[in-house]
Amino acid sequence: MKRRNFITTTSLNTIAIGLGINSFAQAKTQTKNNQDLSTSKMNETAVAICTWEFTKANATAGALLDQGYSALDAVIAGVAVEEENIKNTTVGKGGSPDREGNVTLDACVMDHTGNCGSVMCVENITNVAALARKVMEDTPHVIMVGKGAEELALASGFTSEKLLTEESEKAWKEWLKTSDYKPIINIENHDTIGMLGLDKEGNISGACTTSGLAYKMKGRVGDSPVIGSGLFIDNTIGGAAATGMGEEVIKTVGSFLIVELMRNGMTPQEACEEAVRRIVTSNPNHINFQVAYIAINKKGETGCYCIHPGFKMMHYSNQENKPIVAGSYLKS
Repeated sequence: MKRRNFITTTSLNTIAIGLGINSFAQAKTQTKNNQDLSTSKMNETAVAICTWEFTKANATAGALLDQGYSALDAVIAGVAVEEENIKNTTVGKGGSPDREGNVTLDACVMDHTGNCGSVMCVENITNVAALARKVMEDTPHVIMVGKGAEELALASGFTSEKLLTEESEKAWKEWLKTSDYKPIINIENHDTIGMLGLDKEGNISGACTTSGLAYKMKGRVGDSPVIGSGLFIDNTIGGAAATGMGEEVIKTVGSFLIVELMRNGMTPQEACEEAVRRIVTSNPNHINFQVAYIAINKKGETGCYCIHPGFKMMHYSNQENKPIVAGSYLKS
C-alpha cells in the first residue's frame, strides 16, 4: 500500500483551505459527479456518528454521505463545522488556550485503506483535520507537530489566523486569578469532536479534532491526535473514537481496543462498554473525570458508552439526525 493514496483528486486535499463547508462542497461537485455510484456498489444506508451533541457538524457529514461523498471527505467537512465555530471553546478557532494564553490544536484522520495522518500543537490554523489529511496524503509521514505542521499548512494554501478570540482570552484572564486546574465533568473545557462515517461504498473513515484541555501546560497533547487512542479504523471491522480525559484513553489505547474487541465478536455497544470498564477498573480516580467512546461496525451498527452520565452521541442515517444518550458506568 503506497503512503500517498489519493482517494479523490489532489486538488481536493485542501478542503477548500479554510473557506468553509459550502466552498468545500462546491469544490467537490465535479469529482462527485464523476464517481461510480452504481447501485451494485452502494450501501442502502450511509451513517455518520460523532461525539457530543454537535448537531450541525454531524448533519453536514451525513448529508454529504447521502450524496455519495467518501467517508473521509464527509467527516473532514463535518468536523470543520466545529473547527470554524468560535462559540465552541473545545475545538478549532475560539478554543480555550493553554495556561500561557496560546491556542494549540490537535487532530488526526484515518481512511478506509489504513492510511492516517496527525498534527499536534498547531497554532494559527483553523482546519487542522484537513491539515492532518495533507500530512497523510502529501508527505511520507504520519505525524507532524508545531511549527513544521504550520509551515506545511501555509505552503499548502491554508490561511494563518489568530485562534484566540476575545471571549476565550477574557475567560483565560479570569482563570489566571485562581489558576484552578481541575477538569469539570461534562463541562466543555476538555471535550473533542470525533466523527466516524460509513459511506455508500461501504467504507469507514474517521476524524478527530480538538483544542485540548483548557489551560493545559504548554506542549500538552491528549489522545485526540494519537492514532489508536483518539481514533482508529479497520475497514474490515469498524471504527471508534474517544472524548474526555485524553491521558486515560492513551493508557488503554482505547479506540484500537474497541476495534479489536469488535474483531473478536463484540457489538459496537459491547466493545465501548468494555473499553470504559478497562479504565475504571484500573484507576480508582475515575470518579473525577469523564471518558466516552463511540463506535461503528461494517454493518452500520453503532454504540456509545461513558463513565459518568451526561454524554450524547449524534447519529445520522436515512436523513434523520438525532442525539443518543449514552449509557454510563456510574449512574446518576
